Amino acid sequence: MTAAQSTTAEGDVIQLVREPIRAQGLLDALKAPEDGALVVFDGFVRNKFKGGETLYLEYEAYEPMAYAKMREIGAEIHEKFSVHRVAIVHRLGRLEIGETSVWIAVSAAHRGPAFDACRFAIDTLKRAVPIWKKEFFAGGAVWAEGEMPSQEAISGPGES
Repeated sequence: MTAAQSTTAEGDVIQLVREPIRAQGLLDALKAPEDGALVVFDGFVRNKFKGGETLYLEYEAYEPMAYAKMREIGAEIHEKFSVHRVAIVHRLGRLEIGETSVWIAVSAAHRGPAFDACRFAIDTLKRAVPIWKKEFFAGGAVWAEGEMPSQEAISGPGES
C-alpha cells in the first residue's frame, strides 16, 4: 500500500491507496469464525455525471486528516454497532471508469448490525473526511458538487 495504511487493535483495516483496491484479500482478512455476515459497499467510477459523459476521475485528499477521520469512523462504528471488524479503503489519484474508488466492509455475527454499520461508514466518510473528487469530461473538468471540504472535515473534533 502507498499513501497510508493501518490495521487497528480490533483487526480493522483503514487505508488510503494509490493503486487498485484488492477486495478479495480484504474480504479474507475480515472474516472470522464468530461472524455470520459480511456487508460490502463498493463505490466505483461511473461514466455519467449530470448528463455529461465522464472520461475519468481524480481524487485528492488532505491525507493526514483523512486517515485520522477514517480511523475515528472505525472507532465510532465499534461504539455504536455490534460488529467484529471494519475495513475502510479509499483510492486517491486518477481512476478510470469502472474502477473502485471507495470500498467499505463490515463483519458481524448478524446481518443487521453489519448493514447498519456499513451505511453509517459511507455516509459519515462522505460528510466528514477531506477527500475530494474531480470529474473530467471532453470539454473540461469540475469538482463534484458537495465534494469540497466541510467545516467538520477541515477542523478537528470540537474545533471550528
